[in-house]
Amino acid sequence: MLTVPEAARRSGKNPETIRRWIREGRLRSRKVGTQHVIDEEDLESLLENGLLPAPSDWNQMFTGDPMPNWEAIIRRQRVQH
Repeated sequence: MLTVPEAARRSGKNPETIRRWIREGRLRSRKVGTQHVIDEEDLESLLENGLLPAPSDWNQMFTGDPMPNWEAIIRRQRVQH
């Protein structure tokens, strides 16, 4: 279980972004006292599946080929370093 600041550090996001995701229902959490706690698998799932949906016309390149998942590519490259 992660607190909001721990989840923010792990994801490289601002703690307020994590709180906003919780309020919007994008990230599940439980309240323990006054703090939200987040399951590590839920955070990883959100990060792996993409943070923001892209507009539908961005799904294809101008050639008609499907658009690469740039977020996943960059994430893999960062892990390799």
